[in-house]
Amino acid sequence: MFEAAELGHKLTKEDFEALEPDLRLALIDVQQRLRQANLPVVIVFAGVDGGGKGETVNVLSSWLDPRWTVTRAYGTPSEEEAERPPFWRYWRDLPPKGKIGFFLSAWYSRPVIDCAYGTISEVDLDQRLARIRTFEQILADDGTLILKYWMHLDKKAQKKRLRVLESDPLQSWRVTPQDWKHYELYPQFIAAAERLIMRTSTGDTPWTIIEGRDPEYRVVTVARDIHQAIEKRLATHSASVNASNSEAASESASETSPEVNEDERKPPKTILQALDMSLALPKKQYNDELQKQQARVGELFRLARERRLSALLLFEGWDAAGKGGAIRRLTSALDARNYQVIPIAAPTDEEGAQHYLWRFWRHLSRAGRVTLFDRSWYGRVLVERIEGFATEEEWRRAYAEINHFEDRLTAHGIVLCKYWLHITKEEQLARFKAREETPFKRWKLTDEDWRNRDRWDAYEISVNEMIARTSTRSAPWTLVEANNKRYARVKVIETFADALEATLDKARSRPKGKKKKKR
Repeated sequence: MFEAAELGHKLTKEDFEALEPDLRLALIDVQQRLRQANLPVVIVFAGVDGGGKGETVNVLSSWLDPRWTVTRAYGTPSEEEAERPPFWRYWRDLPPKGKIGFFLSAWYSRPVIDCAYGTISEVDLDQRLARIRTFEQILADDGTLILKYWMHLDKKAQKKRLRVLESDPLQSWRVTPQDWKHYELYPQFIAAAERLIMRTSTGDTPWTIIEGRDPEYRVVTVARDIHQAIEKRLATHSASVNASNSEAASESASETSPEVNEDERKPPKTILQALDMSLALPKKQYNDELQKQQARVGELFRLARERRLSALLLFEGWDAAGKGGAIRRLTSALDARNYQVIPIAAPTDEEGAQHYLWRFWRHLSRAGRVTLFDRSWYGRVLVERIEGFATEEEWRRAYAEINHFEDRLTAHGIVLCKYWLHITKEEQLARFKAREETPFKRWKLTDEDWRNRDRWDAYEISVNEMIARTSTRSAPWTLVEANNKRYARVKVIETFADALEATLDKARSRPKGKKKKKR
């Protein structure tokens, strides 16, 4: 695989100096047009130690407008990073739309090192690479241009390169004892790298192998490839925008109202319609049960915090279904220092410049804490779907993206509870009218609430599909019959307590290691 990158390519300094001005100008030009097109670019640099990754990024950064680039390099996760799922720090650092991000020693570094040292098997490596492939595909599907460069040196060239760096007073800091340990394991590293490239070089996220021996050749080759790739993406993007505009104009001009028979107007039966909405708790029983479950949650979460277990709860439901009231009753059982409530509204400008999951990744808490989302990432397949803020292609692929996101949360040990608070249409109308008549509650009722009510049937169909496609074994939905607020609040808290208890029981029963048999 690496033979073509071991041919001894060179570029004289004179040729480099002749090419540099035009190449810099071309990169600056596409960088500015990239900003106007509002497209993000992620450029990943990986490869053998001494292959010139950092030096190449330094040169490219000096050529480009620094206001529209970000550079991120990674080492061993900090305590803060280690307390969150592994991809948290990469999601946090993604460049917003219109910017170029350079990533060094990123998500490919640890799998290659672990495989080379034999701490993971090839099967484990393949599993990690599959998760990386999904991560990159999620970004690519959202419009991110991902370029990946493997900077290669053969073993002899690597040794020479490390020696040269060590002898240079200004560069000697680049060479560490670990680099020489990696050098001794060169065959194992190359075997892992070949497996990595074969399994993660896709049509949307290809690898380009670059010979790293000659600095001038290396920089020019990478710069040319970046320029060509961005030019190609800009052309594709422009054609796509033009086609979308033409299609929208055509649909608007030919829009008609086809006849629909009465049977087709009736919405299909949904999961929500099967709920028993008469469930209720008398006030006395409610007070007893509420106190009991709150005490249970408080005690269980203190144990969870001792074990560094985190919890994430998300609340979805109809307007006026009682999400806020349920959250308040639950959090009153917790220490205010150990939880945060995240209310989700329309994305800010900063959030809108990123993948829609970015703002949720960034709010993941450290170990031993509770995060509650009042509305969540499911807005992608609910309000964004119904109101047309997401295209059909975007919201359809969101089911798989959400399942992957939640799988990463639960795989990290986070207790995940998902609630849909359901009320009938008649109950919602009664609550709307009660809000209108209560001075200190009027602010809760908006024109948007009435507009959403008019689209009840469309939302119910979307909720039905959401539950059917994202209620998984590790992240099931809890459907809460919320016509009676007292019943709903107790069910929410009890369900959370059950989830904590099950996780703690599982942790207690997990074997700590095999004991030696007595002879």
